[in-house]
Parts: sequence; C-alpha cells; structure tokens
Amino acid sequence: MSHPKVSEPNAGHPITIEPTKGRVQVRVNGELVADTTAALELREASLPVVHYIPLADVAQDRLTRSDTSSYCPFKGQASYYSVTTSAGDTVKDAIWTYEQPYPAVAAITGHVAFYPDKAGIIVEPA
Repeated sequence: MSHPKVSEPNAGHPITIEPTKGRVQVRVNGELVADTTAALELREASLPVVHYIPLADVAQDRLTRSDTSSYCPFKGQASYYSVTTSAGDTVKDAIWTYEQPYPAVAAITGHVAFYPDKAGIIVEPA
C-alpha cells in the first residue's frame, strides 16, 4: 500500500500559523455562521492568508459533512462541510478542515476554514 507523500514546510514553501489579531466573522448568503476572536492565521508560501476558525465558534446546526475530500502534502487529508442557511439555501463544500493535520501544522486541529468565494470573511482588527 503506497503512502501519500508528506512534505515539511521549508524555505521554498514556508507555512506560519499565528493567532489572528482581532475578530473574524463569516457570513454565508448574508447569514452569520461563525464569530470568533480565537482564529488562527495560516500563511502558506505565496497563497492568500487563510483564517482557521475553531469549530466551536461555527454554527454547528448549519453544517453538513460532505463526502468531498482532498489531500495536501503539507497539511494532510481535508474533509469538507456544506453550509445550509436558515433560509434553506445550501452552499456545497463551503468549509474545509484537517481533522488530523500533519505535526507541522498541528495547531489547526479542530479548526475550519471557509472558501472566500463561498462566504464573506470579515476580520475586524483588535
């Protein structure tokens, strides 16, 4: 059985994780579905910053796990959730999460991230 390649962050592909300074709110179709002051800011190489939000600060009753998954050699296997608003609109795979991330990014365990094209992510600086 072949094991997926595991890549460690390095100078050519740095990954840093720091607390987001301030409050992060996420809206899907205008509805507030996450509100936290405990988000983590993950910077990976030249990619846009991603805010990882504690799952506890997301409206659990709006989430449905989907069968989508993906793999990142730096972070591990990702699972996805769809978000259904109180109006009944479902945005498929709006969220991804690494439930057992690789040790280099272990800080994002228990956190989820929203796709910026599927949700409105607002960071209010502290």
